Order: sequence, then C-alpha cells, then structure tokens
Amino acid sequence: MQVPTIGVLALQGAFQSHQQRLAELGAPTRQIRTPADLVGIDALVMPGGESTTMSKLLVTSGLFEPIAARIVDGMPVFGTCAGMILLATEVLDGRPDQLSFGAIDITVQRNGYGRQLDSFETEISMPAFGDDAAPFHGVFIRAPKVVRLGVGVEVLAEHDGVPVILRQRAITVASFHPELANDHRLHAQFLNSFTRIPSHAETS
Repeated sequence: MQVPTIGVLALQGAFQSHQQRLAELGAPTRQIRTPADLVGIDALVMPGGESTTMSKLLVTSGLFEPIAARIVDGMPVFGTCAGMILLATEVLDGRPDQLSFGAIDITVQRNGYGRQLDSFETEISMPAFGDDAAPFHGVFIRAPKVVRLGVGVEVLAEHDGVPVILRQRAITVASFHPELANDHRLHAQFLNSFTRIPSHAETS
C-alpha cells in the first residue's frame, strides 16, 4: 500500500510541529512554499500563525490559486488556528484585503478568545474518539472562535459550548493548536478520514 504524502504549508507558523505529529504516524510530509511543491501531495495541513500574514504570503508565493483549485477538486485539508481562518467562508474582524478559501461553511471571529495575553490551555472532551477516550489537551493562542455553523458542518468537539473542532466533507479545522500537544490523535483522525495509514508492522 502506498502511503500518502502530506503537504504542510510552510510559509509561516508552527509547521514543523505538524510534521513531527505526522511523522509519529508514519506519514511522509513535504513543506509547501511554492506551487511546484504541491505536485504529488495527497492532502494539506495549514498550521497556526498570523492569518493576515499567511494570506499575503499565499498570494505573493503564487500558492493561493493552486491550493484553491486543489480544494475544489476535493483535496483533504486540516487547518488549525490561523488555518481555520484561512479555510472559513466568513471572517469577522479581518483585514479588507484578507483572503480565505471558503472551504468550510463557518463564520469565525479572529482572536475570538482574546489576544496573546489571553492564551490558555484546557482539556477538551473528545466524543468522536469514543465514550472512554481521554480528553485532548487544547492549546489556545490568539485563537479564532466559531460564531456560525453552516448546514452540513459536523461538530467533533466543543469547549464551553462553542465548537472547536469541525469537519465538512474533506475539510477539518480546529480553533487551537493540536500540533503543540504530545498527542497525534487528531492528525490520525484526519489521515483516517481519507486513507488508512499502514502500521509499522505492515510497512516493515
């Protein structure tokens, strides 16, 4: 079985931590900085960072249009924090020139949980992993808050009644930084949503 190659947007943000989580699952990754880097990847991770800066860099690097086309074609994408903002259909408090892919039908408020000084960590119940699943350690850093859900958006987890992990078709998003927790379950869930990663025994 051929293991999929996961692109990790590497323009800005915590992309190396995402690569570490994916490596723990045996998934090969490639840093995406130019349109040529997209050739041959099977899915994409959009990390946290500064969404307005990332929006500008997506344009100046020539990546915005090719990624938008791949999303329309059904490429699976996992966006965390700023990645969620880039994938949302509507962004409140964004810059007028800030672009988003409109790939998941949600409205998000930038820095909805507060600024840098308001960052926090908390345990998030994960019913999607099963009734007895251990909570996921959520790291919220200038995190976006979901204020509207569109039809067909599935809520995978909430914090204080607000959705923080969501999925619509091939798009999965999280308000927080799962790559900063020593826990690869969300990355595994994303991978398993479109393929099955062979175990080390199967690949040895």
